[in-house]
Parts: sequence; structure tokens; C-alpha cells
Amino acid sequence: MSEIATQGSGDRLTNQFLIAMPTLDDPNFAQTVTLICEHSEEGAMGVVINRSTEVTLGDLFQHLELEIADHSPQDRIVFAGGPIQRERGFVLHPAGPQWEATTQISEAVALTTSRDILADLARGEGPERFMVALGYAGWDAGQLEEELAQNAWLSGPVDASIIFEADPEQRWRAAAAQLGVDISLLSSESGRA
Repeated sequence: MSEIATQGSGDRLTNQFLIAMPTLDDPNFAQTVTLICEHSEEGAMGVVINRSTEVTLGDLFQHLELEIADHSPQDRIVFAGGPIQRERGFVLHPAGPQWEATTQISEAVALTTSRDILADLARGEGPERFMVALGYAGWDAGQLEEELAQNAWLSGPVDASIIFEADPEQRWRAAAAQLGVDISLLSSESGRA
């Protein structure tokens, strides 16, 4: 992953939620919320925050042969962060602590892609609030802008509590509700041809 830029004119969707419209039927993104971690002229990169997997952190720790403490959060679910590089881990956590490959997305949220944060989590020493995902979502230059123009997505501000505290099943509705949108009403209005 390239170095993530901070919010500015050339990266207008960095640190934004990308909320799938009910009519978006791509199985990778239907009813998802994606945190956009980087958006520039070259394209965009994000992590889906509401697609649970059957994998637990304990499974991941064992796969990586990490030392696991009894008090580690090994029962936590790992998320499917997107269809690209599904074997690669991404940890979203509050900004502040730094690991080998930590990039601050905003004042509230950071992204770490190095193994050392997983080792800390396995020992029960990592951040208290976090979300682990395998894979990411990516868009080529101009692709995301085109999808936005086709009304495939809503975009809105990031609320860290949606990432770290909201029930994963409610994150799609909660992210839309921040914009004053009841996504379930949009769902019922989208007809079939």
C-alpha cells in the first residue's frame, strides 16, 4: 500500500465512509460501509467495516504462530475488508499508538498493516478499541468518481464509534443515518424492472 495521504483537496474522500446504495448489487459491496483510507488521482483504497467472517482473532493468531495470552481478544471476529489481497491483514484502531506500519487516517483513526500489532493483540497488549480485516477495497484512477456519479454510493463523515462500537449488523444503517438517510426507506423504494 502506498503512503496514505491526509485529508486535502487531492484526496477528498480520504477519511470518509463510503455507504453502498441499496441498488448496488455487487456481492463484494452490497450493503457495505467502507472507510476510505486513501483517495488520490491514482485511485482509492478502503477497508469494509461491516462484513464479518467466520474467522476469529484466535484463528489468525494460531495461523501466524503468535504467542497467545489467556486475556487476549481471541474470540473477536475478523472482518472481510475487501476483495483484494484477502490474505493481508489491516487493523483499524484509534490514532495515537504507532507500530512498524501505522498510518494516521484522521485525528481519530489509524491503520496498521504490520505484524507487530497482531503480536501485541495476541499478548493482550494492543489497543483496546480495534477492528481487524483481511483484504481491502481498491479503485483505479477515476473509477470511484464514476461509481459515485452513477449513484452507487453515498459518502459521509467518519464516526469512529461506528467502526469500534456499533454492532457490525447495524453499521450500514448507522453510517447512512449520520447523513439523515434512512437506508431502509431507500431499499423499499428501489424497484425491480
